[in-house]
Amino acid sequence: MKIQSLFTFSALSLFSASVYASGISEANIIEAQKKWGEGIVEIGKVKTDGGDYTEAAKELIDDLYAYDHGSVAFKPTLAADDQFRGDVDEALSYFVGGMIEEDKGFAIKPWTNVRFENEEVIINGNQAIAMGNYFFTTVEGEEVKVEYSFGYTHVDDELLINLHHSSLPYAK
Repeated sequence: MKIQSLFTFSALSLFSASVYASGISEANIIEAQKKWGEGIVEIGKVKTDGGDYTEAAKELIDDLYAYDHGSVAFKPTLAADDQFRGDVDEALSYFVGGMIEEDKGFAIKPWTNVRFENEEVIINGNQAIAMGNYFFTTVEGEEVKVEYSFGYTHVDDELLINLHHSSLPYAK
């Protein structure tokens, strides 16, 4: 994994996922990715178990995206007619279906695991960008590879997503 940093970390911030005094660290990015993947899996599990999966998706969006703090540039993988999701309701529709006709509920598939492989992480103070592939595991055990770019911003001692772009790999 390549890491480019435009400033120097203190030893404490480099190894602590909860300390942002010197900016964002690689550990912060990895923790945010883990939370996002676990949240996607949880939404599908809640649906499978007959629970309120829409509420689970709202919690994921509220906890991990920066919609309450400014603009979020969100271009989900399976969005074609309404490519960009500039507000919470549009993001929610993508994850669980509903508001936008093309949305079938990406997060309610369900998935059993999400793993990230970062190709590049660029950190600049309280902003960061990660790009690479993430892999979603189906209940049958197959992995679906998706290319992604996530932007992160540090707000109120939390790392929040303010850029989410994902797409299926190019097919020759």
